[in-house]
Amino acid sequence: MTPLPSPRGTLTSDRLLADLTWLRVGGPADWLFQPADLDDLARFLRDLAPAIPVFPMGVGSNLIVRDGGLRAVVIRLGRAFNAIEITGQRVTAGAAALDAHVARKAAEAGLDLTFLRTIPGSIGGAVRMNAGCYGSYVADVLESVQIVTREGDIRTLTKTDLNLRYRQSDLPQGAVITSATFSASSDDQLILQQKMDDQIARRDASQPTKDRSAGSTFRNPAGFSSTGQPGDHHDLKAWKVIDDAGMRGAKLGGAQMSPMHSNFLINTGGATAADLENLGEAVRKRVFQHSGITLEWEIMRVGEMAP
Repeated sequence: MTPLPSPRGTLTSDRLLADLTWLRVGGPADWLFQPADLDDLARFLRDLAPAIPVFPMGVGSNLIVRDGGLRAVVIRLGRAFNAIEITGQRVTAGAAALDAHVARKAAEAGLDLTFLRTIPGSIGGAVRMNAGCYGSYVADVLESVQIVTREGDIRTLTKTDLNLRYRQSDLPQGAVITSATFSASSDDQLILQQKMDDQIARRDASQPTKDRSAGSTFRNPAGFSSTGQPGDHHDLKAWKVIDDAGMRGAKLGGAQMSPMHSNFLINTGGATAADLENLGEAVRKRVFQHSGITLEWEIMRVGEMAP
């Protein structure tokens, strides 16, 4: 076995990942690396054998790790990467900072990043997926990101470099986002707080926030997120085509498409990763049979099936 570098951070072998994902499923990673700081991360990646794959993992909010686990070094950023700094109308947030926390801190400074308030997960994942809701996206406010490449180089990429689009970006293979800088418009603190309160109330009324889920399961076939406006059309929403195919509330083992919101895949207790993924695939098949629409996964699925 190829020896791994000796970092200052924490390096754990055969680390089960289930407790690090919102769905609470998944087998072990060969290694889990929690770097002490930016320099520790850069040195580790520089010295890591090129043949060993890496997988940057946020807070596991949009992820199914398969039951056989991951043959890779999983990199999970901690406190050294969650600082939030505000200068003028710029907000620079560490990749491990929670989206909701960034929205709140920005609002306290009179800056509008309110769309992040109801997006589950951390800033690194939000940038990678060009997260968005209510008609606003990361691409609308992002200026640049700092990354560490697979080769261990610290680089700054602009929004243009990332080619952000609906739930996608062109981040270099194996690169780890370490921070992001946003340019936000100004508004009154009370107005921004009310805006976030309204978004939370709307989310809690329509989404199974108390269940074990990973957020939206499939991308909207329309190619954009809900605007939240009265004239928003539902014909090409993922939940609508799932409903039309009769799959709201569908079950497989411990997995279920939420009766409350049919584009939410939930672990009702005791689900395996295979239960969740197989139910999702069954939904995709039924939707295609019913409407000819091929749903694309929004939840990332990684690793190996159980033997």
